[in-house]
Amino acid sequence: MLIVGLTGGIATGKSTASKALQSLEIPVIDADVIAREVLEPGEVSYKLVVKHFGTDILQQPNGAIDRAKLGEVIFNDTKKRQLLNSCTHPYIRRRMYWLLFRYYITGHAVCIMDVPLLFESGLDRFCGKVIVVSCEPETQVSRLMQRNGLSREEAEARIGAQMPMAEKERRATCVVDNNRSVEEMQREVCRIAREWKPAPWRVAGALLAPVIGLGALCAWAASKLWPSSI
Repeated sequence: MLIVGLTGGIATGKSTASKALQSLEIPVIDADVIAREVLEPGEVSYKLVVKHFGTDILQQPNGAIDRAKLGEVIFNDTKKRQLLNSCTHPYIRRRMYWLLFRYYITGHAVCIMDVPLLFESGLDRFCGKVIVVSCEPETQVSRLMQRNGLSREEAEARIGAQMPMAEKERRATCVVDNNRSVEEMQREVCRIAREWKPAPWRVAGALLAPVIGLGALCAWAASKLWPSSI
């Protein structure tokens, strides 16, 4: 199974690209969705975050974590951001690994890992290929201001807190230019995914290889434990 990493900068259009890939019926593991799931009341990450950050970050009366309030607490505090990561990242990764395994054993040819911090988290090492969705800096700032209702200074600060786009583009297998229309960008992403999709015989071979290898190992072990008397 080919694992394709999908990433980009904030407001560069990564989520739009992800939706286009889902339309091809390619499974997408969305790290943002999983991050929200692990912070639902009752989850281990939820309990750890409330323990370390207090009840002021909770919405009333349902007790759900207010992500906007939590973001304000950690944004300019590196230590608190690292503390939050330690409460959530192990559980996010666990779910991502399980989903990868599930898609592998069910015979999928391609799986997309949609991760905003793909390079920063080191998850790119699991990817055979990486797509980075990029756009012009001014376009990125304008989109973020409009989407999140931020001032220019706030938008530039959030962009500046991430890995530079130039570095992400350098490490990508393919860079998708999102300075064009949404439709053009989506068509390009889908074209790339189709070109990269492994042939069916390669998928079958990759799925059967561990089974054959395990069978051979069991046969070898049996021959050593119970040698033939003939």
